[in-house]
Amino acid sequence: MTDLFDAAPRTGSMPLAAELRPATLDDVIGQEKVLGEGTMLRRRIAAGRLGSIILYGPPGLGKTSIARAIGNMLGKNFRPLHAAHNNVADIRKIADEARMRPTLLFADEVHRFSATQQDHLLALCEEGIADFIGATTGNPYHSLTPALISRSTILKLEPLAIEEMEEVVRRGLDHLAGKGIAVELAPALLRRIAGRSGGDARRALTVLESLAVGHPSGKPVVITEEMVDEAYSAAPVNHDRSGDAHYDVVSAFVKSMRGSDPDATLYWLARLVHGGEDPRYIARRIMIHASEDVGLADNTALQTAVAALHAVEKIGYPEAQIVLAHAALHVARAPKSNSACRGISLALAHVASEAPSSVPMYLRDAHYKGAATLGHVGYAFPHDDGRGWSDQVYAPDVPRGSFYQSDARDAATFERRADEHWEQVTGRASARRFGDKR
Repeated sequence: MTDLFDAAPRTGSMPLAAELRPATLDDVIGQEKVLGEGTMLRRRIAAGRLGSIILYGPPGLGKTSIARAIGNMLGKNFRPLHAAHNNVADIRKIADEARMRPTLLFADEVHRFSATQQDHLLALCEEGIADFIGATTGNPYHSLTPALISRSTILKLEPLAIEEMEEVVRRGLDHLAGKGIAVELAPALLRRIAGRSGGDARRALTVLESLAVGHPSGKPVVITEEMVDEAYSAAPVNHDRSGDAHYDVVSAFVKSMRGSDPDATLYWLARLVHGGEDPRYIARRIMIHASEDVGLADNTALQTAVAALHAVEKIGYPEAQIVLAHAALHVARAPKSNSACRGISLALAHVASEAPSSVPMYLRDAHYKGAATLGHVGYAFPHDDGRGWSDQVYAPDVPRGSFYQSDARDAATFERRADEHWEQVTGRASARRFGDKR
C-alpha cells in the first residue's frame, strides 16, 4: 500500500494526487503538531541531523510526500525502498552509495520488512551512514522490532480534519482549472467529498479526478449529488479489520455502551457494520460488556446479548444490524454495575498472590461413606432455615467486602433489590463500593 501523492508510472498521465505532491513541508496540508514551525522534526531538518524517524498513520495522509519533502529540504539523495520489491541486497547497495553521497533512505510499509531487513536498516542508522524514514500504517509498537523502535522517533500522523480536507479538494480544483478543466462543485458537495473521504487526502483527490475527467470539452463539468454518491458507493469509510483503525473504533463502540450514550453507540456500531465487520465479532463484544459493565444491575442484558449472537449466526447482514443495534442499545441504556468484573479480578489477584486458604471441615465433600469420620460435618443447609439463609462462614480468610462490593445506586436494579433483601434477612449492611446511597 502506498501513500498520498506517490509517484505515478513513467508512462501515461500522472494521477492528480501525484501532480499535487508537496515539494516542501510548507506545502503539506495539516499535521501541524508534527510538521509545524518549531517542532522537533523542523529543528532536526534545520540542523541537518534527521536520524531515524518512523511516520505512523492510516493511508492517504502523505507519509511518502512528507519523506520526499524532507529529502528536498535536506538536499539529500532520496532512495525509496518497499518490502514488496526490495531485499537485503538492495539495502546493502544503498548503504554503499550512502557512503559516497548524503542519502535519505525511505522505507515504505516498513512493517512488512522482515526482522532481518529491519536489522539492516537499523545498522545504517546506528552507523550514521544515512538518515532514515520509515512509513507504516500499523502500530509500530506492535509491528516493528523493538531494536528499531528504541532507536527511532515515532511521529504519529492524524487523519485530516474536515476543514483541511476541504482545502485539499480546493487545491485539486485549482490544479484542474490550470489544466483547462473547469469544475463546478457546490460548497455542500465539496464538503461531502471532504467528509466522506475519511481524512484520506489521496482518496479525495482520486474521487475528484474521477468526477472531473472524461466529459466533453469546452464547457464546465457540473458535479451533482448523484455523481458523488456513485463515487463513494463502494466504501466511504476506511476500516482495516486487522489494524489500529479497527481496534480504535471497537474501543469507541464499547466505551460508548459503557458510558450510556445511545447515539454514540449506534454511530460506532454503524462504522463497524459499514466496514464489513463480522457480526459475530460485534455480538461477542456486546456479550462481554453486558456482564462487565451492566452485570448485576440488569441480568437480562446478558440474555439479550447471547440471543443476539445466536440471531446473527442465523440471519447475517443486512438484518443482523438491527439485532446488533437492539443488543448494543440494551447495554447502553441499562443501569451499570461493574461489581462482577471487579470482584473476579480482585479474587484472582488474591489467589495469585496469597497462600491458599484451607476449606473449612463443614464445607468439605461429605457425600461418601467415611466423610463424617474424617470430620466433614457441621454444614448448615440454608434451605432448612425459614429465611433461606444460615449464618455460617464460607471463606474464613476472606473478610466480607474483600472482593464483591455492590454497585447498587438509586435505580431499582436487581443488585439494589438484592442488597435490600439480604440486609433484611441478615441484619447486615451490604458491602458497597460507594457506600450507602439510600
